Amino acid sequence: MNKAHLIDLIVQRLSADLELFTTAAKAAHEAATHAENQPDNKYDTLALEASYVAQGQANRAQEIKRALGIYRQLPTAATETVTLCSLVSIEGDDGSRKTVFIGPLEGGLKIGSGQGEVMVITPTSPLGAALVGKGIGDTAALSVGCKTVEYEILEVR
Repeated sequence: MNKAHLIDLIVQRLSADLELFTTAAKAAHEAATHAENQPDNKYDTLALEASYVAQGQANRAQEIKRALGIYRQLPTAATETVTLCSLVSIEGDDGSRKTVFIGPLEGGLKIGSGQGEVMVITPTSPLGAALVGKGIGDTAALSVGCKTVEYEILEVR
């Protein structure tokens, strides 16, 4: 998978998530302000709870809007070392292989395609911090609980 295509897939996923959260926030807001949800007594908190849900979903929608703006402007040029916007293939010391994208936001997002799954990680995540600045053939060590896992960098795009 090339980097430009991956970024397009991330933008598509974030756009769909934005639509979902915007719709959910509107529905929760309508529930919070609906006449049937007005409190009958001081212990009736349904409207208050719905307003908290609406606010949380609206906040998430704003975060996604911000991420969309940033992802639409990301460079796609390849580098020799792992930096922000690098697409990196790694192999764990157990032989497992994975591909990660060092993105500015939305760490944990998984993008699947016919060519496999790519996980977005940020440079501030433990794995991202271990990879940044390294090149092909280098090893990145990551502490997981009581043990250290090592990943060899196979490819940087």
